[in-house]
Amino acid sequence: MNTLKTITTLIVVAILFTNCTNNKTTNNQKAQTIDTSAEKQAVFTVLKNYKDAIQSLNAEGTLDLFSKDSEVYESGGSEGSYSNYLGHHLGPELDHFNSFIFSNYKVNAVIDLPYAFTTETYVYTIDLKANEEKGREARVINKKGVATSILKKTNGVWKIIKTHSSSRANKNH
Repeated sequence: MNTLKTITTLIVVAILFTNCTNNKTTNNQKAQTIDTSAEKQAVFTVLKNYKDAIQSLNAEGTLDLFSKDSEVYESGGSEGSYSNYLGHHLGPELDHFNSFIFSNYKVNAVIDLPYAFTTETYVYTIDLKANEEKGREARVINKKGVATSILKKTNGVWKIIKTHSSSRANKNH
């Protein structure tokens, strides 16, 4: 009788072990089926849509690119959430530009789901309108810039949760 219990116990243990091993294989297969290249392209698309909106001087729809609790840092200052940044800084600022053009744009991303870590480097040229009320003449601003952003994929959608940009004089201009 003890032999039968021992054999039955060994069979149950073998079945459980096999199921655990199969589950591990399935989980590893799921991890291996992530298409990092496609994830990078999706992240690049979010960043491109933001860059394109700025170049078109129209930030409409850009709120959808950021999480509600996003954080924006620019040239050493905290701008709060993207919604705050858009309403109090970027949105009004775009009205003062004739154009905003990015050149020498390069982007890199590291995907570590559910996060993506990005670095963008670029030169930007702003054609600033004159402002008679402030006694400011029209002028062109040309600077080298860099931005680092963290994006998070939630419910299948990449959104920027934190971004920091800074710039300096473009010595090549």
